[in-house]
Amino acid sequence: MRDWFKRHSLKLLAIRDTPNAIAGGIAIGFFFGFTPFIGLKTLLAIGLAWLWRANVLATVVAVTLHDVMLPFMPFLFRLEYNIGYWLLSNPHVWPPEMNTRDLNPHQWLSWTTFLAVGKPLVLGSVVFSFPASIVTFILARGAIVSYRKRHPLEEPTSVA
Repeated sequence: MRDWFKRHSLKLLAIRDTPNAIAGGIAIGFFFGFTPFIGLKTLLAIGLAWLWRANVLATVVAVTLHDVMLPFMPFLFRLEYNIGYWLLSNPHVWPPEMNTRDLNPHQWLSWTTFLAVGKPLVLGSVVFSFPASIVTFILARGAIVSYRKRHPLEEPTSVA
């Protein structure tokens, strides 16, 4: 696993683009990696990367690499929901314990249930992902600049 991660991170470092564009793409991918938009993460990340002129390839790789955390996502989603619920409640209270035995499939597919769970979950994911993506941008940019000082990119030669 460590070798796989090293090979793929070196590919990110060697992308021919500015350090800001690559680090921005990685940060955007990392941001959307925390969100609960399963199935839409990559499309949303590509759209934002295109708008901000970040490197789209770095964005897609970062969203995909974030899926390594997939086994831990239920715990992360519950933590994000708790934080979002706490922020949205007035006065601030933690959410009650979930009892899924009382919900039938019709209630799970209801818009009211979706909105009741979705708003706190999205807010909590932004609370997690925004600072994490800023730290990711700073670390990625530093790593790219350091890597390029040690391994300068070869300029493509033109064929006349």
